[in-house]
Amino acid sequence: MKNDKHKPAKRTKKPWPTKDAMEQVYELKLWGGDETEFYSGSGSHDPYLINPYVKVVSSFLDSFDEPPVVCDLGCGDFNVGRELVKHSDRYIGVDIVEPLINFNKASFRFEKLEFQCLDIAKDALPSADIVILRQVLQHLSNSEVRSILEKLYDYKYLILTEHIPSGDFIPNIDIISGQGTRLKKQSGLDLTASPFNFKAKEKEILLSLTSADHKGLIETSVFRIQ
Repeated sequence: MKNDKHKPAKRTKKPWPTKDAMEQVYELKLWGGDETEFYSGSGSHDPYLINPYVKVVSSFLDSFDEPPVVCDLGCGDFNVGRELVKHSDRYIGVDIVEPLINFNKASFRFEKLEFQCLDIAKDALPSADIVILRQVLQHLSNSEVRSILEKLYDYKYLILTEHIPSGDFIPNIDIISGQGTRLKKQSGLDLTASPFNFKAKEKEILLSLTSADHKGLIETSVFRIQ
């Protein structure tokens, strides 16, 4: 009889789940911030990028007759969102990393602010007038992006920020969800292009900045969906 006592168990290679990957980003501080418990990267803290963004988005939120309900998908460490809460009727911050959401709940206490821990590609999303996706989709695979986009038709407006290459590029090259982006493949997201073909009634670019490392553009657009 063959002795398999010391035979190693077979391992089945599976895709790294997005939740685990994003938890690892914060646990290992892959986006920096050694002195803080949670840090969503320089893109969420560099005044060169943040100040103009807060200005144009605040102005857009203030343009409505009544303050809108805002859903911030992938709110991260909330260094940016905290500046927008006062321009909303209600503000919902959503992220996939539960310890981060618990930290935010303890750190940011505004009367009209709430946080929810959700996988935005799999879970039902909160009701709101406006959804914000700030440099979130660029980290996700095409299948997850597609799943999220299908849910966005329930909102009136989408405020989208993406890091894209300068000049011409091939859009929407697929990646594995995680820390990286499509920039390494000289690609970036274009929701209106294949395979997404996102349908919006209007699109307006609110802000376009050269990234701090001069590797592409940080572009913020607003889509009128309904």
